[in-house]
Amino acid sequence: MMRIDKFLAHLQLGSRAEVKKLLRGGSVTLNGTTVTDPKTKVDPDQDQVALGAEPLVYTQYVYYVMNKPADVITATKDAKATTVMDLLPDELYRPDIAPVGRLDKDTTGLLLLTNDGELSHRLLSPKWHVNKVYVAGLDAPVTPADVRQFATGIHLKDFTAAPAALVPLPGQHAQVTVHEGKFHQVKRMFGAVGKEVQSLERTQFGPLVLADDLLPGAVRPLHPDELTAMMTAAQLVRK
Repeated sequence: MMRIDKFLAHLQLGSRAEVKKLLRGGSVTLNGTTVTDPKTKVDPDQDQVALGAEPLVYTQYVYYVMNKPADVITATKDAKATTVMDLLPDELYRPDIAPVGRLDKDTTGLLLLTNDGELSHRLLSPKWHVNKVYVAGLDAPVTPADVRQFATGIHLKDFTAAPAALVPLPGQHAQVTVHEGKFHQVKRMFGAVGKEVQSLERTQFGPLVLADDLLPGAVRPLHPDELTAMMTAAQLVRK
């Protein structure tokens, strides 16, 4: 059960203050009866809510994938900088959505956004070993010694990174797979082996791969099969 003003706000019908005004206007009905009290309880799975003649359908959880561009910060709001939330189209925005983890301002690529706190926690926790794959542009080619050091774990100042798979790519590029997500971790790991990261893109999160047709700055809902795969990767089962 939830308050009807929260129900309406999550459907982007306005702020809490605006939906209270909407309710006072008498245009919202609950199971065919006009409701004006914002504290009225609604069961989104059972009750029928309408605005005028238009039925309102509530979805508890939403899941989006974004191709984060550079120069955008991974935050819900910022007074000066453009955030990933600013890139959401109006029809997808909800005030309870948040990024799953963070990508640095200059890091690009796959970013998940959701209001499903339990899934978000599991995807980020090292306990569940959900892999994140990055492609890094470096100032020097990866060596066999780098690959071995990544495989045994990189010792950093404040923690030891778990073993990671490092694969050299053509040119001065490399793919690295980690299941942690500490602050600047990938950049710091390369720094520990004498490499400077000049570009960094996340190309995969668990089973979800960044699609070529999802252009920088674009965002879309997860497909049902993608969501199922992410739930499986996080070992999250819901009845």
